[in-house]
Amino acid sequence: MRLIEKMKIARLEKSAILATNFYNFETLQAVMLAAKETGRPLILQLTRSSIEYMGMRQALGMARTAADEHQVEHWIHLDHGDSFELAKDCIEAGFDSVMIDASEKSFNENIEITKSVVELALKHHVFVEAELGYVAKLGQSKERSGFTEPEEAKRFVEQTGVDSLAVAIGSAHGFYKEIPKLDLELLTRISEVVSIPLVLHGGSGIPDETLRAAIARGICKVNLATEIKNAFIKKIKADLNNSDEIDLRKVFPPAIEEVKKLVMRKLEVVC
Repeated sequence: MRLIEKMKIARLEKSAILATNFYNFETLQAVMLAAKETGRPLILQLTRSSIEYMGMRQALGMARTAADEHQVEHWIHLDHGDSFELAKDCIEAGFDSVMIDASEKSFNENIEITKSVVELALKHHVFVEAELGYVAKLGQSKERSGFTEPEEAKRFVEQTGVDSLAVAIGSAHGFYKEIPKLDLELLTRISEVVSIPLVLHGGSGIPDETLRAAIARGICKVNLATEIKNAFIKKIKADLNNSDEIDLRKVFPPAIEEVKKLVMRKLEVVC
């Protein structure tokens, strides 16, 4: 099933799809095992830095092979594509979905850049996600003034023809210093005027009940990245602190298991 169809179903059913970033074979294996054991679909995300680290063809091939091996319904997605050129490369390489993130540009520039990606993606039947508003990235502060405005969201969707929209409602990338409070009232207002699936970035660290409430109000895709990296590295550090083991085939499996357990729990909450 194409992602656009799956997301439309999620919107109607008030459910969501979990989107997990992967960074190497081990994190890919972990999320695949989690999806297989729970029987849930999964969006596999790659950022520019991950593509540069693994190589686009290698990362794409590894993801396709793993998903086929584990018989997991999946879609491969460019996360935070920061240029038309990168989105174009991913579309032509065979990605199922791309995000064009021009959210730090002016409103009109964001529209123009997003529209150009949508026009190209349509020719290849590729799903497009965009972002409107200010979802703080690592090291940036979270500003209320950067939240997505419903009427702007409506105009943006109408003028770009984008398939899904990442909204700024109080989440942020990375870990939170305090329990995050999403503006669920604002989310409801956006969902009422926008007819496409909405996306929540910065899903790491958000309480389960808050995630469920957001999904009930129109969020159809929840991104998970920081918690995956943290679970993987934390387990490796803890194990090596008490061991002289150098065989990577013994070092990595416990970390894979930690990430698998994390993603399984998130899948139960989100899907």
